Amino acid sequence: MIGNGGREHALVWKIAQSDKADKVFVAPGNAGTATEPKSVNIAIGPGESEKLVEFASNNDVALTVVGPENPLADGIVDRFKDAGLLCFGPTQAAARLESSKEFSKEFFVRHNVPTAAYAAFSDAGKACDYIDAQTAPIVVKADGLAAGKGVTVAETLVDAKRAVRQSLEDRKFGSAGQRVLVEECLVGEEASFMCMIGGDQIIEMATSQDHKAAYDGDTGPNTGGMGAYSPAPVLDETNCRRVIDEIIRPTVEGLREEGIEYTGFLYAGLMVSPDSRISVLEYNCRMGDPETQPILLRLQSDLLEMCLECMSGNMSNDDVKWDSRAALGVVAAAGGYPGDITKGARISGLESADCDDIKVFHAGTTTDHENNVIVNGGRVLCVTALADGIAAAQSRAYDALNEISFEDMRFRTDIGHRALHH
Repeated sequence: MIGNGGREHALVWKIAQSDKADKVFVAPGNAGTATEPKSVNIAIGPGESEKLVEFASNNDVALTVVGPENPLADGIVDRFKDAGLLCFGPTQAAARLESSKEFSKEFFVRHNVPTAAYAAFSDAGKACDYIDAQTAPIVVKADGLAAGKGVTVAETLVDAKRAVRQSLEDRKFGSAGQRVLVEECLVGEEASFMCMIGGDQIIEMATSQDHKAAYDGDTGPNTGGMGAYSPAPVLDETNCRRVIDEIIRPTVEGLREEGIEYTGFLYAGLMVSPDSRISVLEYNCRMGDPETQPILLRLQSDLLEMCLECMSGNMSNDDVKWDSRAALGVVAAAGGYPGDITKGARISGLESADCDDIKVFHAGTTTDHENNVIVNGGRVLCVTALADGIAAAQSRAYDALNEISFEDMRFRTDIGHRALHH
């Protein structure tokens, strides 16, 4: 398993439950993956592709699963394939659906996938001129990978132009923001639709919905995600069929027409409008974080077997079993997130929080020389609970979260509010 976040901890936890898994190496992992059965952290970073290929070759690794987006964008799957090694994830060409928002938008237009109107710019003056001819609210996005923080929903045109200048002139997002997209602001309810793709197979995962805004009431700056739940009421069975028919299948077929076979997880961030139109906001070429945590808490099938069968073309939706209960996860973040944070605070209460149907997934954690678990990132933990219905799962997750503490810990208190008001 490549990665060190909450998504990777959840994937490791689930894969290790398989009878087919003898040992799961995690590169580099975190304090949570270090204590999972069968799991061993190894000191290789997600971007060290040559070392990862060498390690997999030397240790008879039968399958590598890529968690985060940056290695996919850098072509790690291609390198594993060139070395004759199995790697579950899209190639560099396929991963452009996520690594370049402009590429994905052009792709959507070519293949009639519903999405917001947009224009792309590398010149701030031209972008601002374009914005002056639009109406607010309007969305400004960095073209490249910005860890979930490159999107600004501007309430005024002045805010939109400020976001453009921060990206193009101030280099707020580095090379990821050298081009920006200015998009129509779609109105409605957001939801996450994830699936596993192998050739022309599309294996649906449970639906989910995350909370990207930093503060209660969906206010404040965008983050990588402050909590999530599954299932998402807005994606009922009828809407799921529409997502497959109108969005996912045209994407897979469109890629194939362009000479690109897609293998791996595919995540569509969707907007469901009040008049029931469904549009793609963006694609991610991996599982979402923190949606992975509640989704995998509900998965009853063998995830390792699903990956292998997806790659061999023998998988079907009928083979996948889900817990009928709901799951909800709340992210505990370091003070200052998504801005500057302080690392090193000791985390207490982890043992009392983990119990039946409650799992604390680690993200930004490591251990100190005394083996204490300490803060090592912005999103530190995702406390995830399974129960009969969203309200009960929410109550259990927050009860467990209240057992945990570290200096300047903060979290949203309203994760799941949209589902409860459906």
